Amino acid sequence: MAERKYNRTQKTAEPMDLSMGKMPPQALELEEAVLGAMLLEKDAFATVSEILKPECFYKEAHQHIYTAITNLFGKEQPVDMLTVTEELRRMGKIEEVGGAFYITQLTSRVASAAHIEYHARIIYQKYLQREVIHLSGTFQTKAYDESVDVEDLLEEAENSLFMLSQGSMKRDATQINPVISDAIEKIQLAGKRTDGLSGVPSGFTELDRITSGWQASDMVVIAARPAMGKTAFVLSMARNMAVKYKQGVAVFSLEMSNIQLVNRLIVAETELPADKIKNGNLDAFEWKQLDTKIKELIDAPIFVDDTAGLSIFELRAKCRRLKKQHDIKIVIIDYLQLMSASGMNPGNRQEEVSMISRSLKGLAKELNIPIIALSQLNRGVESRTGDGKRPQLSDLRESGAIEQDADMVLFIHRPEYYKITEDEHGNSLIGLAEIIIAKHRNGATGDVRLRFRPEAIRFEDLAIDNYGVGFDMDINVPVTLGSKMNEPASTSLPADNFGNSFSPGNSFERDAQF
Repeated sequence: MAERKYNRTQKTAEPMDLSMGKMPPQALELEEAVLGAMLLEKDAFATVSEILKPECFYKEAHQHIYTAITNLFGKEQPVDMLTVTEELRRMGKIEEVGGAFYITQLTSRVASAAHIEYHARIIYQKYLQREVIHLSGTFQTKAYDESVDVEDLLEEAENSLFMLSQGSMKRDATQINPVISDAIEKIQLAGKRTDGLSGVPSGFTELDRITSGWQASDMVVIAARPAMGKTAFVLSMARNMAVKYKQGVAVFSLEMSNIQLVNRLIVAETELPADKIKNGNLDAFEWKQLDTKIKELIDAPIFVDDTAGLSIFELRAKCRRLKKQHDIKIVIIDYLQLMSASGMNPGNRQEEVSMISRSLKGLAKELNIPIIALSQLNRGVESRTGDGKRPQLSDLRESGAIEQDADMVLFIHRPEYYKITEDEHGNSLIGLAEIIIAKHRNGATGDVRLRFRPEAIRFEDLAIDNYGVGFDMDINVPVTLGSKMNEPASTSLPADNFGNSFSPGNSFERDAQF
């Protein structure tokens, strides 16, 4: 038996032609009928323009004719045999399509434009079939190439098919009546909830009161300078959502490994020192504390992905799988500027961030879940003095599109980090964090004060007693301040009757880098 020889050195090859001996799916007569109808009826192009693109036509001459019609429509010029013929001459394609005679023949292929939309959808289906055949050949060729990583190949195949399927999902305008019915139903469901929330709860009482929970299809941007506690904040929320409310949470960490993230969750849950968790140097009672407190976290529906340099295409594919397999209710990305827009050909970094931002908003709408994306702020915050160190929307790094696309923008500000330990009324700011809701497309803006505990790497509700002294209790009464970015005045945290301002009572390294 002769030994087969394989050429494994060739890294680029033409896609296999899986249609050998077969005619590719096509509908030439319908293509002629659709083009002819557009030459006869002035409104026909508007009917099919959302369905067809030039490449949807199988015959190259038909692609040129449709392009000419598109050009005329874009210039608000009439579409008929004469204008299309002249546009083709201007394009230098008149001879390629068969001359003016072929244009006149198209009008004889159809009596009216009555069925043009139905015919256009058949043409589009044939186009999709051809694309699937082409993709199949491409990936079969790559599958034979030993130099191609199979995981990368599967990811590329899934992304390609997803992009193809996305292009085929056309949503028509909906009459308002069924939309109102859906809205009323959601209002009724929210009214039945004891917490009064309509979205995914963050677990922070006052923040949930303002937001009514993170809303489906919203893109939420949480931004801060380094060391403000962005990751600690979203991990605290992830823990609350998954453990307390049993909501599936997907966390995509582009900066930290999954072990580092889980260690932070363990520290926050067990309140054991972070260095002891890292080196495993635990006393017997600490091991017991770890075993006892970790039980709720073990079965929590938190899904961590630490893929470095994650692209928007990879994120979309992973989120779709998690939604289908585990019905996740929210996605957290740490952080936006570390993502890439590979395959989208951005011109520069700012354009790339804009593409990522728009894609995240589109993904939130597609999956109908909130997406929380962490973001860095510009260094301009550091150069301001005093209260001017509070973040502003203009501080968002690299792209104004983030502010534009986001339904909510929140900033994390810890005055203590900048050695500001008292407010203008002399109240202590030690251990306090301000969550500044700077943009809220569908609700109020304002400030929410939380307790930040660096030794436990977590954020908590802030509670006060009748004398204004902070303490923890089962039912928290958090303090809210009106945002100085949106309101002319704010309410400060009061001192008690004995002149004592709030103090968390914990001693720890104030400038811990979390």
